[in-house]
Amino acid sequence: MENNAQQIFRDALAMPPVEKASLIEKLFHSFDQERQNTIDLLWAEEAESRLDGFKAGKITARPFSTVLAELNTK
Repeated sequence: MENNAQQIFRDALAMPPVEKASLIEKLFHSFDQERQNTIDLLWAEEAESRLDGFKAGKITARPFSTVLAELNTK
C-alpha cells in the first residue's frame, strides 16, 4: 500500500494548484462523510416532524420578517 500511496502523492504533486486544492478538500471531507450522512438524516427527520406538526396544527408559524425583527432588537 505504501508504494501506491507514494505514487498517488507524486501524481498529486504534479497537479495544478487548483486541482490540488480540490483534491485536498475532497480528501478532508471524506474523513467525516459518515458523520455528515447521519446529521443529514437526522435533520431530514426533524424537518418532516416539524412539517407534520404544522399540518396537524400542533406547531404555528410566524413570518420570517417578524422573527428577524425580534432578533434585531436583542
